[in-house]
Amino acid sequence: MDTQVIVVGAGPVGLMLAGELRLGGAEVVVVERLAAPTAESRASTLHARSMEIFDQRGLLAELGEPPSDRRGHFGGIPLDFGELPTSYPGQWKVPQARVEQLLAGWADRLGADLRRGYELSGLVDAGDRVRARLIGPAGPVTLTASYLIGCDGEGSSVRRLAGFPFPGRGPTRELLRADVAGIDVPARRFERLPGGLAIAARGRDGVTRVMVAEFRPPSGRRISAPSFAELCATWARVTGEDISGGTPLWLNAFGDASRQAAQYRIGRVLLAGDAAHQQLPAGGQAINLGIQDAVNLGWKLAAQVRGRAPEGLLDTYHAERHATGGRVLRGIEAQARLLLGAAEVEPVRTVLAELIRFPVVRDRLAGTISGLDVRYHQGGHPLAGTRMPHLELATSDGVTSTAAVLRAGHGVLLDLSGDPVRLAWLRVAARRWAGQVDLVPATGPSDGPVRGLDTVLLRPDGYVAWASSAAGDPRPALHRWFGTGIESGSNTRAARPIAEPQHPGGRS
Repeated sequence: MDTQVIVVGAGPVGLMLAGELRLGGAEVVVVERLAAPTAESRASTLHARSMEIFDQRGLLAELGEPPSDRRGHFGGIPLDFGELPTSYPGQWKVPQARVEQLLAGWADRLGADLRRGYELSGLVDAGDRVRARLIGPAGPVTLTASYLIGCDGEGSSVRRLAGFPFPGRGPTRELLRADVAGIDVPARRFERLPGGLAIAARGRDGVTRVMVAEFRPPSGRRISAPSFAELCATWARVTGEDISGGTPLWLNAFGDASRQAAQYRIGRVLLAGDAAHQQLPAGGQAINLGIQDAVNLGWKLAAQVRGRAPEGLLDTYHAERHATGGRVLRGIEAQARLLLGAAEVEPVRTVLAELIRFPVVRDRLAGTISGLDVRYHQGGHPLAGTRMPHLELATSDGVTSTAAVLRAGHGVLLDLSGDPVRLAWLRVAARRWAGQVDLVPATGPSDGPVRGLDTVLLRPDGYVAWASSAAGDPRPALHRWFGTGIESGSNTRAARPIAEPQHPGGRS
């Protein structure tokens, strides 16, 4: 085979996935039909969970200090994100082009093979491998791999060629969007005017992002790429302002379609990001949802192709992310109706604006939008299945954090007991997973989410796999998420059997 994994699409999702696969030791080729990165920054917002992920991978320093705003919205109704339980409350303004540049450099440093100017024309799942037919700069070429992942957007060729069902509904309303230089219009934050919705935000570079939707557009209008003249006419009808003297840097239209692939995996072909779900990009949720798809999938697929994955691990990608995506899409559909509905939605908007003032409602909506409220599995300790928040940890090597110990893309077994006997037992118990799971003895904060815990097992994506407050045995959880350890897989060297330590007792 030419490689272990082919990723189709070099947007933020494909590049994030490529980096995650390389952290897990998988060979990966990324193919992208565009010969050069686009300058269009359709998405411009990173939410708290994505910022936490970038912190986990050591990318925040390179990202710099993007502007942030504690104010967000739900369907255009103001929503405070500043009280979120995270080191990154609010919404962070980072153009998509900058995210792609950042992730492309990271994936390249990790050894991903990015090939531009290659368009997918066919694929065959042969049972033991996938063959991808591509049209490249020098003509047709075929690549073979163990798995192929479609990260190629709403119009995904992978989804179509592999026959993924894509149920849902098509668009009924649309917004026109553009970055325009040389105009001076009032800033508008989801301003509802008699004829429609208008949004205008001027960036530091003087370019204004405008979005406009008519509540009752002229008949015959289709959701497609608009001309600048058409956008200007729509803006004038809604706001009464003339922006035709400006220079459009790019423009497009997007609708309120809501679709989700019935499954995220068929055999050796998988989907991630907008290839798996189509939604109104309300509040920048699409890019963040896709990045989180990639981080969930990357370590699991890397383990699969390296022969280390326990049975069923790869299936948890669909189980976890399809449920999460469905929940997010339902919220976005509600937002779309609130945003694009005419006078008939005003009573609902009024009631919701009153309810959002209550912290429990605010936090529920903000948690869903930000990605902080995701819980993947139930059972055991209440922390299990949730993301591990950013906490400072004191170790023998100095102060570190829960984000920093995940930089290598390994699982992490945190020993918080402070008990040398417990640490010695854990060293022996977890020895067979060396290289997959790092044992980190540390002292955590005396209060907060790890209060009273002596051991916590983190997955490579930063979610808690297992936690114990009573000297519990982590080996069942290690087996579940990381397989049988050094004795499994063709890519691991043969080793003498390790004597299983006698468990000192306790419960998880």
